[in-house]
Order: sequence, then structure tokens, then C-alpha cells
Amino acid sequence: MWSRSRTAIVCAVAGVLAVSDTTALLAHRGSAHAAISASAPASASAPASAPAASPSATATPSRPAAASAAPTPSDTPSEAGMDALKAAVAQAHGQVSVAAVDLTTGASVDYGAQGHAFVTASIAKLDILATLLLQAQDRGGSLTSSQRTLATSMIEHSDNDAANSLYTAIGAHTGLDAANKRFGLTATHGGSDDYWGLTTTTAADQLTLLRQVFTDSSLLSAASRAYIQGLLSQVESDQRWGVGAAGTSDSFELKNGWLPRSSTGLWVINSTGQVDRDGHQLLISVVSDGNPTMDQGVDLIESVAKAAAGVLGQPS
Repeated sequence: MWSRSRTAIVCAVAGVLAVSDTTALLAHRGSAHAAISASAPASASAPASAPAASPSATATPSRPAAASAAPTPSDTPSEAGMDALKAAVAQAHGQVSVAAVDLTTGASVDYGAQGHAFVTASIAKLDILATLLLQAQDRGGSLTSSQRTLATSMIEHSDNDAANSLYTAIGAHTGLDAANKRFGLTATHGGSDDYWGLTTTTAADQLTLLRQVFTDSSLLSAASRAYIQGLLSQVESDQRWGVGAAGTSDSFELKNGWLPRSSTGLWVINSTGQVDRDGHQLLISVVSDGNPTMDQGVDLIESVAKAAAGVLGQPS
């Protein structure tokens, strides 16, 4: 099983937490992340502590459109499983939303503040890399050696300078938005003034992006998907928190995002990725804002991720 060091997290690398002011922290240009089915997002500058909307849930087992196999849908999630998820979500001080699918059975769940626009912070880096690879495929080429070096720093170490360079390379928010439209994302919007870390998104959109990375029904080639998966599996040890908590082995791939909002002092904490849970491949995205501290936000999304996995029918 995995573990994380709270001290290491708070002393995060690449200067991400060294600057508490949002503008300074995000002096790397805009982004656009994944979106699939959400209402029009609110302004990215809205206070992270805005009153929570009444959560809604969708937990209807169905074959994921991007599943490579033909899964047999599981039974409707148990009342106890949904009660546990509702209890986990109820612990949020601000807003939280989760979207997950079991690619083995086809069961899925989408619960929480589904219409809320969540700031991506560094999970936008996964979208930037997916866009970069799609553009390279369109040209019939591959990433340069320099781009590969930057991609490693951006994903494994969450390096912001590397993200700046690659965001510029893809054409900033214009390139990202165009790729996301092709990926099937509909509720993700690049941050104002090209601040990629202030892109807004939904959990459902993040799940759509994960399908592009982890299933055969994808615009990305097998080689591109394998490349992304390899980087996500090697994020540095102090960043291996988040949705990995829902797995039952050390085999998981993820990207996390964390950001203190300068206007409120409250934290955006996000996690998205793939976990193995007793032989089942689960894709899980959890996004949240309005967290009083980073630790509380991490605890929240891990609790929600585990509860969502339980709804999908796997033992907790």
C-alpha cells in the first residue's frame, strides 16, 4: 500500500507552496482541462468558500464508452455504499465532486457539486501533455527530446516552469480548448489571462480525460497513452497522495493539484488517476475547493475517493 508524508507535502517541490499568493503562484499561463456534462461554470475568481450547491448523484452502472473490453455491468450500487459516499462528501467545508468508473464491470458514479466550476491547479498539466501528444500525432511526428524532458518534470515533479514552456508550445488556451473539444470535454474552460492553473473544470470532465489516457477508445495512440501512464506512475513520493488511497496495491497512476487561493486563504485540492482495487481497474477524479488547510483537503478527497470506490462495488 502507499503512504504519504504530511511534512513533505507541505514542503512541496517546484516552489508550488513557496508562494501563497495565487497570482504569483500561477505566473504560468492559462489552461483548459476536461469537461463532459456540467452546467456553465462560474467565474474562476469566485471565492472557494462559496455556499455548496445541493449535491446530486448519478450512480447508474453502464458500460463506459471508452472501455477496451465488454464489461458486464454490476448491480445498482447499494444504499449503504451511497450513504457512505454522501457522508464523505458532507465533510467538505466548501465544494467537492467525484466521478469514477470501474472499467472491469462498467459501473460508474458521479456525485457532489456537479455544476460547480472547480479550479484545476496542477491537474491541468495532464491535459497539457495529452494535448501536446495529440498535436504531435496530427503532424505525424513525436515529441522532441526537449519536450520529453519538460514533460517528465511537469508530471513527475509538478514543475510549473516546464508547464509554462509546454503550454506555450501547444498554443496556450486556444490549443488546449481545441484538443479538449476533440477529446469530448464540454465544461472545462481555460483560465482568464491565460493562467493555466486557473482553468475551471468538473469531476466528470476529468474522468473523460482519464478515459482518453487509459482506454482504447481514445484519440491518443497506444504509444501516447503508454507514455502518459508511465509518467503518472512515477510522480515523486511526496505527491503520491489522493485517489491512490482507493486502491489496494502500490500500482496506481495519478496527478494531483493543490493551490491556496489568495482571496480567501482556502485551499483547492484535486486528484485524478487510475487505481487497481482487488483486480479491478478504477478511474477516479475528485475535485474540491474551500478547504481550510491542505491536510484537510487531502483527507477529504481521499475519503471521497475510497467511498466512491465502495459505491462501484469493490470492498473498502
